[in-house]
Amino acid sequence: MANWMKAAVSYGFGKPLVIDEIVIDDPRENEVKIKVTACAICHSDIMYMDGAWGGRLPTVYGHEASGIVDSCGDGVTKVKPGDKVIVSLVRHCGNCFFCEHHQHNLCEHQFQTDEPRRLQASNGMDVHRGLRTGCFAEYAIVHQSQVVAIPNEMDYASASLLACGVITGFGAVVNIAAVEPDSHVVVIGAGGVGINCIQAARIASASSITAIDINSDRLTTAKLFGATDTVNSTDSDPADSIRELTDNRGADYVFVSTGQPEATAGVFRFLRRGGTLVLVGMPPDGAEFSMESVEFIDANQSILGCKMGNPDLESDIPKLIGLYDSGDLELDALVTGRFSLENINDAIESTRRGIGIRNVVMI
Repeated sequence: MANWMKAAVSYGFGKPLVIDEIVIDDPRENEVKIKVTACAICHSDIMYMDGAWGGRLPTVYGHEASGIVDSCGDGVTKVKPGDKVIVSLVRHCGNCFFCEHHQHNLCEHQFQTDEPRRLQASNGMDVHRGLRTGCFAEYAIVHQSQVVAIPNEMDYASASLLACGVITGFGAVVNIAAVEPDSHVVVIGAGGVGINCIQAARIASASSITAIDINSDRLTTAKLFGATDTVNSTDSDPADSIRELTDNRGADYVFVSTGQPEATAGVFRFLRRGGTLVLVGMPPDGAEFSMESVEFIDANQSILGCKMGNPDLESDIPKLIGLYDSGDLELDALVTGRFSLENINDAIESTRRGIGIRNVVMI
């Protein structure tokens, strides 16, 4: 049976086209079909559109979403039709080496949702699903591990941010670095992920939280979400401010939350001996990170990679919703623009220009 839907399809590097003649398959055994209601614009979608990580075309991107369960495969036990859910790119089989070691974001299982012919154009051409989801569309099919039920009263746009930007930034601080109370924290990049690193550091009772960016508006916003100090790196050297805050030692933790390769230049000047650097933002293919090895070893420092904050969606999403309900975690104010699917390119351009924290496409 043909299931027709509207979707924003990228046929090349540039602006996606909104097309109303895309055919989506039915869900199979462990799959869930979602009626997408909101999908935020993440810089990872834009980088994929721009060819930063290769990929195949044509593709429907969009991976930070919320919606309603439309239908389920016979093996689905987590949700049922009518449930309100978030939809994440993180998926897991539960049985492989990585899943058994609580690293769901590294699951090595091959999923049916990646097979050909799941999405097609009206001429029969295969359409791919970007970042395992394809939520710049009216419907999406994902593995059941990618969805988590949420309260009916949650705003769709606010809830969608839990699926990527929030779990990545929050998880970097809590799951990856395990920031301790009274620590000195530096966050480089005050975008969607960086703001949530800041929120998490505040909730973790960090002594100081310094936000570094080149966008003064974002630094002003960072203050509202918990940054105690801000530095525009085009105006002054952040190392001077960080040394003043830390008795000339440097920060305990530095989070690089942007994928811009230049953000890592000189980053060890911000970090104390014995401190931890966490690389959160995803740079394009070919970007390299260098350091003076002997100085790094002598300083007894650590570098941690952070893919999506290493989340366990089943436990982390309810915890985050609890923090939201208590007022400790802000979600609503993160949504700074709402656009229709037909105006998705306006949302993308606004995000490219660094306007707002998260622009959300309402579908």
